[in-house]
Amino acid sequence: MAPGENPSGLRVGLRGLTTRGRSFLAAGVTASLCAYVFGQDALLRVGVLLAALPLAAALLLVRTRYRVAGGRRLSPHRAPAGQEARVHLRLDNVSRVPTGVLLLEDKVPYVLGPRPRFVLDRVESRGYREVSYRVRSDLRGRYPLGPLQLRLSDPFGMCELHRSFAASDVLTVVPQVQVLPPVRLPGERPGHGDTNARALALAGDDDVIPREYRQGDDLRRVHWKSTARYGELMVRREEQPLKARAAVLLDTRETAHRGTGPASSFEWAVSCAASVGSHLIGRGYRTRLITDTGRSAPAAGSTLSTTPAEAGGLLLDELAVVEHSDGGGLARVEEVLRGGEGLLVAVVGTLDDEELHRLARLRRRAAGAVVVLLDTGTWAGLRHVLPTGGDSAFAEQQQVLRRAGWTVLPAKAGDSLPELWRSADRTEQGSPYRDEAGA
Repeated sequence: MAPGENPSGLRVGLRGLTTRGRSFLAAGVTASLCAYVFGQDALLRVGVLLAALPLAAALLLVRTRYRVAGGRRLSPHRAPAGQEARVHLRLDNVSRVPTGVLLLEDKVPYVLGPRPRFVLDRVESRGYREVSYRVRSDLRGRYPLGPLQLRLSDPFGMCELHRSFAASDVLTVVPQVQVLPPVRLPGERPGHGDTNARALALAGDDDVIPREYRQGDDLRRVHWKSTARYGELMVRREEQPLKARAAVLLDTRETAHRGTGPASSFEWAVSCAASVGSHLIGRGYRTRLITDTGRSAPAAGSTLSTTPAEAGGLLLDELAVVEHSDGGGLARVEEVLRGGEGLLVAVVGTLDDEELHRLARLRRRAAGAVVVLLDTGTWAGLRHVLPTGGDSAFAEQQQVLRRAGWTVLPAKAGDSLPELWRSADRTEQGSPYRDEAGA
């Protein structure tokens, strides 16, 4: 916490005089002039007293206002859309004199709610006050909080000064994440331990972080390069498995989605991608996010020092600011997915014939592939007026993708994502293309 930086001087204090202070100053000057004209010494003393009181109050306020420090703490810094976060404010009086009445105000975007204001009667010397307020947003994004603004007043109400602290914070509103049930995903093989992860990662990274040789270690695990470097026998760590790879493809094309606001198919798709990505990270996958623009976020969980919670937070931060694209199509995704992906999960909206076949070709670039195919017409509320061919076309798209080896999860407005995800296991088990999907 650090004090704010504002220009000092009696001139600033005079500009902050209230109506009461200006009235006292004007009455004092008038009384002094009348005393000079009529030669009344008693009136002169009254005039000087009236004029000195607001000037003294302004000078005292100018001297003490620089010794007030403010700070802000968010709990949490990352809040899901539709849920509240609490902002804690602390004001410290680091001067030797108590303050007068203080009005504390924090600047927040209008989407988070009304601007919070607090009145603090008096803060003793070396004392502090803590207040808090809640913010909530149904819209994803990063929202600045601050700067903290303070209005100081002397005990007599003669002068009020405004100041602003330089520090500010950012509240990240992330998509809602739903807990998904554990299922056997396409491409996984039965086994135990980290066998599933090893089978899915066709190009997993070999963990070569060594440790010293211990009695009973298998000599086949000796890492000869590290042995030559350190001058003693070194072996690979047994507890470090290969990292399974996964990619979550999010279709952000504006033309592919329907509806507006939090109830749109796009927001549902973003929340779906967040839930799937968090689920895969929790299962030990090194997960990266890819959009139809070709943008690829760094793989979450790619370093051993990153915990699953930290990796999931990085993924949610990326999804908090994702926006609609210009509708360039999935061609740029083919350039990013050069093969070697263990598992590919795609969340896509409306597809034309060209985009459908591009998506079908992407299946060859991963060991396993799941697509959440959105029936966007149900989000627009137009399904009841669409021709009957609309449903049959959507069913035909599912068949094309299944024949290409995708595990297809058709999604409509109001569907439960956990139930939909649970059907991925049943779909794979009951699909006639199971062997092809696992190839």
